[in-house]
Amino acid sequence: MKTILRQAIGIDCSKDKLDCCYGQLGSDFTMDLHAPVVFANTIVGFNKLLDWANKRLVDDLPVMFVMEATGVYHEQLASFLADQNCAVSVVLPNRISNFMRTTATKTITDKIAAQIIAQFALEKKLDTWQKPNRSFLRLKQLTRERAQLIADRTVVSNQLHAEKHSAWASPSSIKRMDAHIQFINKQIKEIEAELSTFINKESALKTGIENVCTIPGVNVLSVATVLGETNGFELIRNKKQLVSYAGLDVIEKESGTSVKSRPRISKKGNRHLRKALYFPAFSSVRFNTDMNSHYAKLVAKHGVKMKAAVSVQRKLLVLIYTLWKRNTPFVKEYGKKESGQQLLATPTELDQIRPE
Repeated sequence: MKTILRQAIGIDCSKDKLDCCYGQLGSDFTMDLHAPVVFANTIVGFNKLLDWANKRLVDDLPVMFVMEATGVYHEQLASFLADQNCAVSVVLPNRISNFMRTTATKTITDKIAAQIIAQFALEKKLDTWQKPNRSFLRLKQLTRERAQLIADRTVVSNQLHAEKHSAWASPSSIKRMDAHIQFINKQIKEIEAELSTFINKESALKTGIENVCTIPGVNVLSVATVLGETNGFELIRNKKQLVSYAGLDVIEKESGTSVKSRPRISKKGNRHLRKALYFPAFSSVRFNTDMNSHYAKLVAKHGVKMKAAVSVQRKLLVLIYTLWKRNTPFVKEYGKKESGQQLLATPTELDQIRPE
């Protein structure tokens, strides 16, 4: 008799519905995928999904509910299942897409996607999803809202500039654009005030941010963005994983003698993190002697300032991670030894990474 080794439920989430597929992996390594079932993407649908799953699950065998990170449509379901003490895994869409190519699947529908996700869950070892910390979630919401408003202001400012220099400028259009920019500026100030108030109310959060802000060139907004985007580094296990999550890891393609691409950063990560570290990296080069020395060394080596700036971004991100985890302020003399004791240091592990 075949023994069931693993079981999983693949869920394809969309705005209004959930396509769910239950799968089993047998002791002979064959997969049994049941026909997908559709539930509404509502609380009522969540309860029906759970009832449906309980009727099919093999007792005393762990089950993983696996879904794609499709915008925000998966969040309520993932939170609901986590509250019911179910093991949940949220997978990036590109991982499912790449896996789907290996199955030679040509037709893609929501039901087929659910089956592919279930198969993926049975074959792979996945990390368990955890609900985000409410404090860091609020930081993420506020910093992203502010970033979007700044992007909107840039668009309107460019339109205003073009209109003012047009041969047939419209005074009424210019007036509305000016009013729009003033309105956006007001909203940005409101968000910054709310962010400041929120941080001051959270004593542990305030202390940690103050420690990180002792890094020359780093301000509260940058730190708040990094903490919000990483959920306070809750699931970050090491510095290499953090660099990869930010898309600042270096990739290189080489095969034989004919294929050899230039090393570059992957950019397959959180773009908000990279954006948050862009200007602090240049400020750090200006005010931090260690970063300035590292930057100058790389520029002298290959002459490309942007490559050196990206390397500084990596070092800065790892430094923020280190200070936050240790809950200590920045010490300028890190890496040096005094009286036989090594002081708290700025991490240097990334010095060995080749510039992209």
